[in-house]
Amino acid sequence: MKRNRILYFMGWFVVIVLGLLWRRFGRELPEFLALYAGDTLWALMIFLGVGFLFARWPTRRVVIVALLFCYVIEVSQLYHAPWIDKIRNTWLGGLILGFEFHWSDIACYTVGVMLGGLLETLTLKRSAREC
Repeated sequence: MKRNRILYFMGWFVVIVLGLLWRRFGRELPEFLALYAGDTLWALMIFLGVGFLFARWPTRRVVIVALLFCYVIEVSQLYHAPWIDKIRNTWLGGLILGFEFHWSDIACYTVGVMLGGLLETLTLKRSAREC
């Protein structure tokens, strides 16, 4: 299997735009979405990025690598040294690294990556049926 990199890049871009819109207008969303949609979208973006970079990997491997990446980033938020907090205090550093560890973020990352894996699996099954 080889993923269509153009589609994955487009999906990645759309998810980034949705995530930035969420950060800008999140307070206007229902509370549950305002709290958890951003982290879920972030994890979906990571799944799409890993799928884009490693287009020939099976879905399971993409899911595992994306989850591990998300979890490592979240656990890294337990570490606070001046150098990494300086990076976190930049706009991009804060978006990528976050600030504080939350178990709810782990749950959101799991949902976001699994959603990506499920959508990919369903799309592949549908494509196989059409051939």
